[in-house]
Amino acid sequence: MTKPAADPAPGTRAALPAVPPAPARRITGAVWAALGIVYVVWGSTYLGIRVVVETLPPFLSGGARFVTAGLLLAGIIAWRQGPAALKVTRRQLGSAILIGLLLILGGNGLVVLAETSVPSGLAALLIAVVPAWVVVLRTAAGERPGPGAIGGVLLGLAGLGVLTLPGLTGEVRIGGVLLVVAAALSWSVGSFTSSRLPMPANPFAASAYEMVAGGLAGVALGLLRGEHHGLDLAEVSTRSWTALAYLVVFGSLIAFTAYAWLLQAAPLSLVATYAYVNPVVAVALGALVLNEALTWPVVLGGAIVVAGVCLIVSTGRRE
Repeated sequence: MTKPAADPAPGTRAALPAVPPAPARRITGAVWAALGIVYVVWGSTYLGIRVVVETLPPFLSGGARFVTAGLLLAGIIAWRQGPAALKVTRRQLGSAILIGLLLILGGNGLVVLAETSVPSGLAALLIAVVPAWVVVLRTAAGERPGPGAIGGVLLGLAGLGVLTLPGLTGEVRIGGVLLVVAAALSWSVGSFTSSRLPMPANPFAASAYEMVAGGLAGVALGLLRGEHHGLDLAEVSTRSWTALAYLVVFGSLIAFTAYAWLLQAAPLSLVATYAYVNPVVAVALGALVLNEALTWPVVLGGAIVVAGVCLIVSTGRRE
C-alpha cells in the first residue's frame, strides 16, 4: 500500500506569478479517487446491510465485519510499511478507540440494527443529514457558519421531519427511524471530533484501530443482547454471507479506510459531499434490487435533505 499524495505545500503557487490565481486549496487526484470510492461503495453498503440482516443478527454481524476488516488492514500495514507503522501513543490509541466507538458502534451499528425494520434507501436518506449535524456541532463549538450553512441546516432538518413523521413514510416502524437518526448524530460527533483529537500519524493505522475497537464493542453488545442464542450458521443464506464478505472487503476495508484518510487529508466540507451522493445510489439500488417502495414522502423528504446538504457543502467550500 502506497501512501496517498498530500496536498501541495502552502505558498507553492506564489512562485509562479505569471499563472492566474488558483483556488485557495488544490484537491489532489488521490482525494478525488478516495471520494469516488466513498461515493459509490458506501452508497451500496446500505443494500448490503439489508441483505446481511435477513439471516444474520445485526450487532454480531456488524461487529465481526469490522474486526475482520481492521485486522486485515493492520496486517497489510505491517507487511507493506513495517510493524513500526502501527505504533501509537496511549493518547492516540485512546482517541482512535473513542472515534471507533462513535463511528462504528454508534454510527454503523445503529444503522445495521435499524435496517432490520427500515428500508435501505430510507436509512440512507436519514443518514444524509449528517452535514447538518456537523454544522450544529461547529456552532456549538463557537464557530460562526454563514447564512448559507444555516439555511442548509434548516432545509435538512425540514426534510428529516418529513421522513420521520409517522404514517408518511409507509409501513415503517418509527423506532427504526429514530435509531438511524441517533446513528447520524453519533457519526457526526465522531467525524467532528476526529480532527480535534491526537490521532495516530498514520491514517491507515488509525482506521485499523478504530475498526477493531468499534467491531469488538459491537460483538460484545450483540452477545449482551443474546443474538447468539438460536443462531445456526448452517441456516444463514448464501446471499447474506456474500453481502457480509462484500461489506468486509469493500465497505469496511476499502471505503472506511478511504473515509478515515479523507478526514485528515481533505476539508471536512468536501468529505461531507458523500452524504448527498450515497442516498441516490442507495435508493436506486434498494428500488432495483429489493423492490423497495418509493413513496412521495420519501422522495420529497429525501429531495429536501439532499438540497440542504448541497447548500451546506457548497457554502462550506466557498468559505
